[in-house]
Amino acid sequence: MALESSTSGSGKVTTMADAVGRLVRDGDTLMIDGFTHLICFAAGHEIIRQRRRDLTLCRMTPDLIYDQLIAAGCARKLVFSWAGNPGAGSLFAFRRAVEKGVPLPLELEEYSHFGMAARVMAGAANLPFYPVRSYAGSDMPQANPQIRSVTCPYTDEKLATVPALNPDVAIVHAQRADTDGNTQAWGITGTQKETAFASERVIVVVEELVDESVIRSDPNRTIIPGMIVDAVVVEPFGCHPSYVHGYYDRDNDFYVGWGDISRDRRRLDAWLEEWVYGVSDRAEYLARLGSERVETLRAREVLSQPVNYGF
Repeated sequence: MALESSTSGSGKVTTMADAVGRLVRDGDTLMIDGFTHLICFAAGHEIIRQRRRDLTLCRMTPDLIYDQLIAAGCARKLVFSWAGNPGAGSLFAFRRAVEKGVPLPLELEEYSHFGMAARVMAGAANLPFYPVRSYAGSDMPQANPQIRSVTCPYTDEKLATVPALNPDVAIVHAQRADTDGNTQAWGITGTQKETAFASERVIVVVEELVDESVIRSDPNRTIIPGMIVDAVVVEPFGCHPSYVHGYYDRDNDFYVGWGDISRDRRRLDAWLEEWVYGVSDRAEYLARLGSERVETLRAREVLSQPVNYGF
């Protein structure tokens, strides 16, 4: 049973502006999680609108939303494992910051995909580091002094290690949650669960708010328990131009078009003025996007088979 947004006074449910205002602070280490889908652009845009500064941005795949945060002058450092416009080319605001220090110099700390995943797994488990084999034969340890090594006490094998990552704040998008923040997601998952457990403060953003009975009816789908969630924001289409399995598709035209926008700094600044600073919230953003474009992205219904939890 879905709940109306009028329940926003219940439990931990609040607005995006309030959640970012209370929980994202200048100088924070921030991780907006999501892997190909469930990337919360709405949260990134609110951070830009509130003009947060000196952020350390962490992601396995910093794509367009981090390019926008960098262009807006929010970032001091990027901790990542791959950077680009997926399927379309470069991130030109990212490149300008690294190559020319525009709008601000950007410090880099690079890992492999598994290296980044291992960092948040260590953080979630309250471990100081995580051993990995995948850096054997790689020059990554020479490029990143944070990648070190230990000798296994059982086999005497020398293993690379990565330090635990414990962000100040995590922003995780999912399909649904209840008012206490018990959060369910399906489809392609990344490190949302581990990132939430590793972080000091957690904002969950969902497509819809549901009754606790819905969460209890399918407990294995719950990836984040409410006890570690600080705020729940209900933000339909909050991931556009990214996508959410079962709700809407990826806006590929946007990703392709971003190359031309981000290549020209003045054009990118104009885009930020129109689509981020020029709107008050995601609802106004969607109104400007237009109902026709929104409707073309909506997912058709493809249901999984029911599961019997009876005993």
